[in-house]
Amino acid sequence: MALSRTTRVNLLIGNGHFLSHFYVLCLPPLFLAWQNAFHVSFAELGLTIALMSGTTAILQTPVGFLVDRHGARAYLVGGALLMSLSIAAMGLATSFWQILLLAALSGVGNSVIHPADYAILSGSVDKDRMGRSFALHTFSGNLGFSAGAPVIALLTVAMGWRASVILVGLLGVPVVISILLQSNILKDQVREEPRHAATRVSGRELLLSRTMLLFFTFFLLGSMAGAGVQSWLITVLHSVHNMTLEAASTALTGYMAGSTIGVLVGGWFADTYKRHVLSFAVVLTLASAMLTLAVDWLPVSGLMVVGLMFASGLALGSSRTPRDVMLKDAAPPGQIGKVFGFVSAGLPLGSALTPVPFGLLIDHGHPELILVLVAVLLLASLLCMGTARSVAQHAAATAIPAE
Repeated sequence: MALSRTTRVNLLIGNGHFLSHFYVLCLPPLFLAWQNAFHVSFAELGLTIALMSGTTAILQTPVGFLVDRHGARAYLVGGALLMSLSIAAMGLATSFWQILLLAALSGVGNSVIHPADYAILSGSVDKDRMGRSFALHTFSGNLGFSAGAPVIALLTVAMGWRASVILVGLLGVPVVISILLQSNILKDQVREEPRHAATRVSGRELLLSRTMLLFFTFFLLGSMAGAGVQSWLITVLHSVHNMTLEAASTALTGYMAGSTIGVLVGGWFADTYKRHVLSFAVVLTLASAMLTLAVDWLPVSGLMVVGLMFASGLALGSSRTPRDVMLKDAAPPGQIGKVFGFVSAGLPLGSALTPVPFGLLIDHGHPELILVLVAVLLLASLLCMGTARSVAQHAAATAIPAE
């Protein structure tokens, strides 16, 4: 049975997004092999992730401007190919500086993914299915994160780290070829010219507007909260609630599984109840915060902790797609690339900001405050989300931004 056009678009875009997340987390399992091969410190090994993620975060916004000006398809093809071939080339490295250079180059390619993907989805998918397409996009990225470490670990055991890296890097080639062969179904975002020059707003003014800064902060705070859970939940449950490492790890797995499933639930809701996406996101973010506090404050059993963390992840994951849909609705026609490039840069930034200060809290004997701060960050993000939504709706009625 032939796949529908929308399904084919989702598969093409989702495959690239899967790889972009897969490549980030396929590197840490290689650290010990690289340490033996290149005789480097753990700090130097950490630079690989820092360079890849940092380069992506910094370049997303300027790439978004290019996507809006010249179209997304060529940048998507070039970015995905550079990202993949840079990973494959690591298997040929003879010195560690080459690994670092290739990590940065892969980050350059990765920086294209978010602005190009959202620009294409916005132009290729019917409005009635936009929420589900955004959800599948996020879902594919989550699967990439989940698959990266175990896949590369198994391959390394079976065939060594060099062959493994070359193999997973070359996986991007058929993805790029499939995008090229079916590029006719990938339509760019709709562009609308302003009718009055007086209403023109530059890209810089748009990104520094109150609406976009609030959305950026909303994404940032949510990412900080998620990074706090992912980085320190096991330590907190083990040291505060005396859970075994196995049980604490299961609780984190439950949280991540709930978050991934919730993304799909949020996509369905965003398409079915468009008028209620804000209230839906607010209620579920609040629920996630309260469930996290319940784990921290209530004397619950290990199995109950796993259930509560799954529910917390499910609630938070379900709020993510409505978040993306609200940002898409707030983006002026023809400027989705720069908007998503700028705002989604808050995600890697948030992930980078949280682990160290939270770790310092644990070092100073206050692990019980970690989940409290996670809840506070989620509640603070609600203020940004609600204000951003209302300001965006008011601005849409009074101005027509343009390139």
